[in-house]
Amino acid sequence: MYTLHKLTDTLSAADVQSMKRMAALELIRVRGPVSRTEIADLLKVSLPTAIRIVDGLIADTLVRLSPHKAWSGGRKRELVAFNGDKHLVVGVDLGGTKVFGAVANLKGEFLYETNEVHNQSRSEGSFAVLCESIKDLLAFAQRTALPIYGISIGVPGVTHPDTGVVTLAPGLDWTGFPLKARLSKHFSYPLVIENDVNLAALGEFWSGTEAGVENLVLITLGTGIGAGIVINGMVHTGAHFMAGEVGYLLPDPGCLHSTFPGFGAFEQRASGIGIADRARQALQNVWNEDRLAAMTAEAVFHAARSGESWAVGVVAETVDYLAQAIASISLILDPDLILLSGGVARSADLLIGSIQDRLSGVIPFRPNLAVSRLDYRAGILGGIASLLRASS
Repeated sequence: MYTLHKLTDTLSAADVQSMKRMAALELIRVRGPVSRTEIADLLKVSLPTAIRIVDGLIADTLVRLSPHKAWSGGRKRELVAFNGDKHLVVGVDLGGTKVFGAVANLKGEFLYETNEVHNQSRSEGSFAVLCESIKDLLAFAQRTALPIYGISIGVPGVTHPDTGVVTLAPGLDWTGFPLKARLSKHFSYPLVIENDVNLAALGEFWSGTEAGVENLVLITLGTGIGAGIVINGMVHTGAHFMAGEVGYLLPDPGCLHSTFPGFGAFEQRASGIGIADRARQALQNVWNEDRLAAMTAEAVFHAARSGESWAVGVVAETVDYLAQAIASISLILDPDLILLSGGVARSADLLIGSIQDRLSGVIPFRPNLAVSRLDYRAGILGGIASLLRASS
């Protein structure tokens, strides 16, 4: 749950009020129905401040009066509850080869989902795929007659969340692409544009994946590799909005003398594409060109489970690369939890135990590794959380 931390002197009065409203809404969402007095006590604000915040949230229809009352000192107290089922969010997780879209309410309940494969590799083609997905989702949402709270877009690349400019997304052929400005010409709803893994990490935190977790890292292992970082309940984006771009980690010193204008060195070896490429190299004098061209990471893991030596070797090498990256993440950030997600993570039975074994005795503690149970939905939930926080 988002908690109201000590406010610094550098925050403006508006910033302080915004944080208080954000914290109150999160408290009501997670613990409601609650009374205004409870909100004041838990957030350590005055009762008049709590009353003013709650009245504003009621006016915005984000919370409502509960039919239930609480007794205190012989008097009944009004309770307020989250009004999350009265608003909808349209969310899109835009991958390099797939587009996952959903319509959900503010409680995170999914009403409609789509999962499409796309083969667009050019800038305008990628934008057209995204627009068509949004239009389809909006058509469903509008038929419900419920108000649409906003649209969230998760992008597989470096994204400026304030301007909505995609600095770099090689899988979509976007460099300096003004996504928010372009979408605003087609859709009149509030927009959240953010790195896809940042949204997914926030979604994992917001949904309460594991009790007591305030700091987590989500690593997605798919077409590429990225990570989202949540520190004290907030997404950490870094000075250049590149925090978590672990695909650019250097797996060995030889990478220092190379350039990586598209996919980074680490993801070229340990992503789904990288795993398939290394398998092709292992089999280049054994299989014919057609079989090699059809190679996938999924096929590699399937063959490893069957005990085929070439596949066992490729998977072992993948574990080595992942263990090095997870060791660095663990030692620099020391998170409560590291989650794995994406297509490669569906073979976690061959990864997690081996990664932990590799790191035993190498770093001072055993990282808490798990597989995301939310998968693609995490990004949509993160979009809901971002829209709610933006409204504060």
